[in-house]
Amino acid sequence: MLRHATQHLSPAYFALVMATGIVSVDAHLLGMPRVAAALFWLNIVAYLIIWLLTALRAVWFPAAFWRDLVDHQVGPGFFTSIAASGVLGSQFVLLESNYAIASLLWVLALMLWVGLTYGVLAAFTIKDNKPALDRGISGTWLLALVATQSVAVLSAYFAAHWGGPYRLELNFLALSMWLWGGMLYIWIISLIFYRYTFFRLQAEDLSPPYWINMGAMAISTLAGALLIVNVPDAPFLASLAPFVKGFTVLYWATGTWWIPMLVVLIVWRHLYARFPLQYEPSYWGAVFPIGMYVAGTFEMAHALNLEFVYPILPYLGYVALAVWAIVFAGLVRELLGTRFAHRANDEV
Repeated sequence: MLRHATQHLSPAYFALVMATGIVSVDAHLLGMPRVAAALFWLNIVAYLIIWLLTALRAVWFPAAFWRDLVDHQVGPGFFTSIAASGVLGSQFVLLESNYAIASLLWVLALMLWVGLTYGVLAAFTIKDNKPALDRGISGTWLLALVATQSVAVLSAYFAAHWGGPYRLELNFLALSMWLWGGMLYIWIISLIFYRYTFFRLQAEDLSPPYWINMGAMAISTLAGALLIVNVPDAPFLASLAPFVKGFTVLYWATGTWWIPMLVVLIVWRHLYARFPLQYEPSYWGAVFPIGMYVAGTFEMAHALNLEFVYPILPYLGYVALAVWAIVFAGLVRELLGTRFAHRANDEV
């Protein structure tokens, strides 16, 4: 059973940690400490289990592991390991003020970012056999941006909350990663939008990770808002403040624009095209953007003194928590069903 689970483990399963972590942060920001703490400890367990399964897959099934790494559809899913480390590190900063573990996760995220960014993207560039655009590009590609911004967010949280040195350097790293992420979004979303509008889109093509179209902008909003808050700690940010504020609002507005479009496409997929609605790991890629939108909106309102935004935030938080609970229930049902199926096979 364990070997079967590792053999077919999706590289994007770290999205479970991303989703659980950001909903925990939402609960913390909105004054629900018990919910935040429960999700925090659950997230630690999930993070360790997924890393264990990933390591076992690399050892037991190295050919499949490396094949996925350079696959245009599957490869970008590995970037979830970076974002998961960044989100969990942010939880350690905000919920526990544990900078020792958070710093280890920050180092791991940064190392993974360097390795995967220049490894996976270089492999896509030099490989001989490449898919057509409509078969190769998907919302999962934006995970490269989310991973980049997760490092920016954790660096900014460190600079704001940690009483140690290197605040200036951490803010400069956060700014650099934020800018790089913004440029990456422009490159990738152009291809995705082109694929949307000029190639036939079937129901099975519209997988849940397309919600990352919005989630990428939400985490960019969060990173930008944290940079605005950190202006007093980094004089160079003061001269860039109008620029950072303008692009932070731009990112938030773009992410907000995507929400009705994605809802329409979901209705088309499941009601008109009658695509079955059942649990799959990729649904965590839809939970994360919703949770990140709440956190990004909260921090933007705080950074820009947008008092009129605060009354709607609890409702958004409840939506994120409800969606997380629905997908988590699907995961539990899937695990129980798999366990019973293996037990039945063993008895036969």
